[in-house]
Amino acid sequence: MSGPFLSPEDVGDIVAILDGSDYSELDIATARFRLKVRRDGDGGGWSQEWQWAAQHAPTQTASTAAPDTPEGLVAICAPLPGTFYRAPAPGAAPFVEVGSQVQPDTVVGIVETMKLMNPVHAGAAGEVVAFVAGNAEAIGHGAALIHIRPAA
Repeated sequence: MSGPFLSPEDVGDIVAILDGSDYSELDIATARFRLKVRRDGDGGGWSQEWQWAAQHAPTQTASTAAPDTPEGLVAICAPLPGTFYRAPAPGAAPFVEVGSQVQPDTVVGIVETMKLMNPVHAGAAGEVVAFVAGNAEAIGHGAALIHIRPAA
């Protein structure tokens, strides 16, 4: 597979259509992926969540050994390009800090892409040891965001 079936621009078009409707959620499932687009509780924006079908999973996942990852650590990588945020809102407490214990489904940050907030999950159990990307930093797909020490 050379890239996602839907581009960020495609998702932006879907959100624009939904903005003009009464719908608050859309769930698209195909043999390659599942995309959930949901209106935020305050009605001010949208969030999205991608799930790749196992046979079509990208080679770079949300938790992987990135090239610059120190030995013995695992990098939590950006699932798509955008702006990385450590907290759910300005002034809010960060999702995790150095020393935090995480599980594979723990949300460790968000990536904003085309005004959509996308949760970043740890993907592995362990302890947060460093932030590679800064808060509000523009990042590319697959960029290392956080290093964790995997649980034994």
